[in-house]
Amino acid sequence: MKITVDPARCQGYANCVAAAPDVFDIDDVTGKVVLLRTEGDPGEIREAARACPVAAISVED
Repeated sequence: MKITVDPARCQGYANCVAAAPDVFDIDDVTGKVVLLRTEGDPGEIREAARACPVAAISVED
C-alpha cells in the first residue's frame, strides 16, 4: 500500500487523524497533515483518505 499526502491541499480538518491516528497527525506549526508511518491498518488508512474533504490523501494498493 502506498500512501501519499499533499500538504498543499490539506486544510487541517484532522479527519485523517480521527480515522487513523497511528498513521496521520497534524503539524502544530503548519496545521497540515503529516504522515507518521507508511504502514498501518489498511481499513483505517482507506477511511482516512475517504474522510478527507479536500482529497489531500491518496492510497494505492
